[in-house]
Amino acid sequence: MYVDAAIQNFPVTDDAMLNSASPVLRVARAGGVYQGPLPGDDWSVFTANHTTYEPVAWGSNSSGGERDEYIPLATVMQDHGMYDGISRVLFGNGLNFWLHRLLFLDSLSYLSKGLLSISLERQVLVDIDDIFVGESGIRMWKDDVHDLIETQDRIRQLVPGFKFNLGFSGKYFHRGTWEENEGDDTILENVDKFNWFCHMWNHMQPHLYNNETHLEYEMSLNKAFAEAHGIPANSSYSVAPHHSGVYPVHELLYTVWKKVWKIRVTSTEEYPHLRPARLRRGFVHRGIKVLPRQTCGLFTHTIYVDRYPGGRRKLDESIMGGELFQTIVYNPINVFMSHMSNYGSDRLALYTFESVFQFIRCWTNLKLVSSGPMELADKYFKMYPEEIDPVWGNPCLDQRHLKIWSYKKSCQHLPKFLVIGPQKTGTTALYTFLSMHPNISANIPSKETFEEIQFFNGRNYYKGLDWYMQFFPSNDSVDNKIVFEKSATYFDSDIVPKRVQALLPNVTILISPAKRAYSWYQHAKAHGDPNTLKYSFHQVITANESVAPKSLRDFRNRCLNPGKYALHIERWLDYFHHNNLHIIDGDQLKSNPVDVLDQFQKFLKITPPFDYSSHIRYDAKKGFFCKVLEGGGNKCLGKGKGRQYATMDAESYKYLREYYMPYNTALVKLLRKLEHTTIPQWLKDDLSYSW
Repeated sequence: MYVDAAIQNFPVTDDAMLNSASPVLRVARAGGVYQGPLPGDDWSVFTANHTTYEPVAWGSNSSGGERDEYIPLATVMQDHGMYDGISRVLFGNGLNFWLHRLLFLDSLSYLSKGLLSISLERQVLVDIDDIFVGESGIRMWKDDVHDLIETQDRIRQLVPGFKFNLGFSGKYFHRGTWEENEGDDTILENVDKFNWFCHMWNHMQPHLYNNETHLEYEMSLNKAFAEAHGIPANSSYSVAPHHSGVYPVHELLYTVWKKVWKIRVTSTEEYPHLRPARLRRGFVHRGIKVLPRQTCGLFTHTIYVDRYPGGRRKLDESIMGGELFQTIVYNPINVFMSHMSNYGSDRLALYTFESVFQFIRCWTNLKLVSSGPMELADKYFKMYPEEIDPVWGNPCLDQRHLKIWSYKKSCQHLPKFLVIGPQKTGTTALYTFLSMHPNISANIPSKETFEEIQFFNGRNYYKGLDWYMQFFPSNDSVDNKIVFEKSATYFDSDIVPKRVQALLPNVTILISPAKRAYSWYQHAKAHGDPNTLKYSFHQVITANESVAPKSLRDFRNRCLNPGKYALHIERWLDYFHHNNLHIIDGDQLKSNPVDVLDQFQKFLKITPPFDYSSHIRYDAKKGFFCKVLEGGGNKCLGKGKGRQYATMDAESYKYLREYYMPYNTALVKLLRKLEHTTIPQWLKDDLSYSW
């Protein structure tokens, strides 16, 4: 016999508690009663008279108005699956109620037999920024410091190893009333009771410094202050005022941090600039680990509880199941920012942190612990190794980032589009033609990577946005131009689309993949690649991957993989709308560049258009179009371009047509999906369709 649980709609309005005997509970902890009101009016409750069902949580409903007359109602029910073999956990309301969110995590863990379990350990670090900074009237007095120490001792019973982490700007020491100066002295009398980190001497934002000597001098003053007052600021951790210079990165800050303080860890709210805070991520730049900082709901101006936005009720909501509580529940590692002003007056920070830690202890089985920044950083990036590599966003798209970005930077000098390749499809020719345009400006060539910057797909990416921007003109003559970059190695890279999407739109060029592969081989041969001396083109493309030497396998992949156009374009479309992707037929660019360039100008919405027909012409000796000089002659690409070589042998061409057949078929479908009205002739030829 199958017995179902009866479901009734019932106005559950007050109180919630958990069944301590339920095997579902893991994160959630039974024993307390959460006194309502509970959110929403669409609650369902469960009743069952069989052992296959077991309540996980109850709510209450008053029949007569008195609390002792409340009727317990099962709002979350476990079905042990005794009749159909399927275990279930049934919820009588959605996840708006914080306790249901905990039970949802526990249900995933229980029903997956632990495969979907989360760790129960939570690391917590509480920074107090600007311990000596603040206007008179909001600074800490002697009694505030004593209460800080006493509260810290109580919190340590809830969070082993806990100490407040104090950041200091020495210039503002003893800048208050005599009571506040006495508070400063009391802090230093108890210097060993806290952890410490360096700030800026005068609390000035680092991105306002564009001179390394000046920035180093300011940091050295703060270091001298620490040494003179016995502050053990050797944690290798620092926080910049207002997150300035950490992200968007100010390279001078990272240089001087390492030089003066040997900084290895910092934190910021700005990467990325998201709410809720638990969505923020970390990254590593120049050996400095950047941890995401969380938001505790307290800011510099948060001094009195009656002035808290929304009042005491709103603060308690955040603590008791709300945003602050959930931030700790969902983040294994939490770095909270608070301010000296939160610890005087009503001492809101002390109330906030002690209360949320107590609430977590009451309602969860989470293990709260505290470690130093270095240990936290090591643990964080072991948990999230995929975050080690940064993804540079565009500071010009976020007003907050613009405010903490160096005034020396300009949004006008970030490229507006990329020519992304692939190699040997005509990217250099397009680069040359576009550079002729009076309203378009190309990047400054890089000597290290054969003129191309190759920023997004190689080690150059880790040099940061400042390094990248130095390749783009920054004088008045180009301020109103469209700036672009060409790197033909971007097209078939797995990581490039994600990186580019954070910064720029793009353009790509396609030719026959078979011809591209042959041209690439000949290009490598002309540059003396040892594989071309040992193997013919046919031997390369037909090499057996299971037995061929690694060097030959790698060479074959570099030859053939970029020609899998549909595969690579689909990857770009994961990050870009197709309207941001302009595909150029490389054969058309070679045979009729004027029409191709006119279409591209329309894509870029350039008015008035540039008349390419009077600035480029066909050079019979070179075999392609060249720039027309004022004296009447032609200026063509270098001797390495347009190189003549023997026609590909028929056997290799047949092999490549068959090899690329599925990719070219997919490309036709993709072009039609993207509403390209013309299928390139080379694609028709390679597929041998009867068009």
